[in-house]
Amino acid sequence: MEQNKNTEWTNYNKHTHIIGRVVSVIMLIMLIGAPFLMGHYLGAYPDLRATMNGFFAVGIVWVVSSVAEFLIYTPMLGSGGGYLAFITGNLINMKIPCAVNARDMVDAKTGTPENEIISTISIATSSLVTILVLALGVLLMVPLQPILQNPALQPAFDNVVPALFGAMAYKYYRKNMHIAIFPLIIMSALFIFVPALMGSTSFMIIPSGAIAIGVAYVFHKKKIAADKGGNQ
Repeated sequence: MEQNKNTEWTNYNKHTHIIGRVVSVIMLIMLIGAPFLMGHYLGAYPDLRATMNGFFAVGIVWVVSSVAEFLIYTPMLGSGGGYLAFITGNLINMKIPCAVNARDMVDAKTGTPENEIISTISIATSSLVTILVLALGVLLMVPLQPILQNPALQPAFDNVVPALFGAMAYKYYRKNMHIAIFPLIIMSALFIFVPALMGSTSFMIIPSGAIAIGVAYVFHKKKIAADKGGNQ
């Protein structure tokens, strides 16, 4: 029975990677080809040399962030959830919080089949809900425009993402406050004294994660030393 389950899980992962890679290639072709198709149809091509120079100037900057996000998020989401999240986008604002919350609700552990399945289901649900909400938003854009452009509501819209992640972060901070406090203080001080870093939050994941890992390692070594001292 256990061998059959392992075989089924292996086949599931194999087919997931095949479908994910094919769809990823199709999406890349569509994303890259759409501007050229519109330019050909409208007869309005930009200066391709200037476009490529601008693309590489921005692309090189985001290479590190892209690699870091892939290495951080893929183990959290698994193969199915990872493909869905990176294809549909909006990971930080929507897909990651949705997957993490769903995983915690069912108490699934990272790296297990249960975590991968629940991540895939939650991200698929999030994507479908996003499409539905966007469709309704497009239909109701004109009637709701006076409300959405009300200056009194603008501060709320500006703080939706910080409020979302602040609420999620606290749940994890309180579990390991002795570890979380150091990167939290250091990153807060950096953003306060160097406001320009607020536009590079994706890059700051790397040093903040390194600090958290270093602090966790120090506490782990101290705990081992304390346990050895107690046993003696």
